[in-house]
Amino acid sequence: MDVIEFFELSAGKWFSQRTVHYLNSGELQAGKSELKIEILTATEPAVVKLCQQHSIDPNATGLTSVRVSWEGTPDRTEQKQIGSTILAVLPNADNPREGKVIQDKGNTRYVMGSDDVLTLITESETIHAEERLWYLIPNLRLRTSVVKEANGNEQASFCSEIRMGAAPKK
Repeated sequence: MDVIEFFELSAGKWFSQRTVHYLNSGELQAGKSELKIEILTATEPAVVKLCQQHSIDPNATGLTSVRVSWEGTPDRTEQKQIGSTILAVLPNADNPREGKVIQDKGNTRYVMGSDDVLTLITESETIHAEERLWYLIPNLRLRTSVVKEANGNEQASFCSEIRMGAAPKK
């Protein structure tokens, strides 16, 4: 599977359960949410705007864009969070198993492993995050992440996502 196939398989509505372990304090947090992932066209205004912000041609070869929307509670004691973001996935022309994921708030590198595991790596002056995503079956996706902040805080998380409905047809 390549990165484009990975994101195409992600299209749909998902129920997500997440556990976060704050390594410094030992605190655990459990939450749940619904995710909606939509594949977008290069002419979608939000995609054009995002690409313009990053001086990228929205019609670039291999570019795939998705909208990820979420609604959920990170912990049973917290209020519901609702939001969305646009991601533009741009494979490296020399090695499409690696590339960039462009978004409003910083950019991420990706590596698509030969084992069909997608690794997303986000680095800045204040954070280093590594997230791994993979499918056990088309309707069950797993995610793990490790986040290290410049102030010394660290967290690890595990997430299981179950598709609500059938997987997209090819």
